[in-house]
Amino acid sequence: MVLRQTENEVLTLDLGPRCRVIKMKLADKAITVGSLAKRAGVSIDTIRYYERRGLLAKPARSLAGYRTYGGSTVQRLRFIRNAQALGFTLSEIEQLLTLHTAQGTTCDHVRYRAQLKLADIERKIRSLDAMKKALQQLVSACKADGPTTECSFLGSLSAEESP
Repeated sequence: MVLRQTENEVLTLDLGPRCRVIKMKLADKAITVGSLAKRAGVSIDTIRYYERRGLLAKPARSLAGYRTYGGSTVQRLRFIRNAQALGFTLSEIEQLLTLHTAQGTTCDHVRYRAQLKLADIERKIRSLDAMKKALQQLVSACKADGPTTECSFLGSLSAEESP
């Protein structure tokens, strides 16, 4: 229950076992897992999974036993989600997060990781292009008439040489 709120602070009454008034800066205001999920655009299950993987720190607990998160967790979740959208795996994201917080690392370290990912994506694109060309040839060769036992497309899939 919020007792008083100013521009920078909020006084909250915690009705847990040890009823107390908590003074927090708004930037540090604790949020629940549901609110966190909504703000970050992910599911509650995703948040719990990231906690198990170590991508998110174990949350604090309110006196009532609820998980509470700081505002910086929203930014961390957005970081993870945006990195995934660029094709980074969770293991690679963990490395990026470590670089982000480790002392002595530079942007050059981050750039190197990004270049590795870019090369990986380019390799996948070449592979997908080769699959596309092979599939186009098989589709073009298919007469699309007759029984499936005579289908050139299906026949080529069971051939000794791959399409």
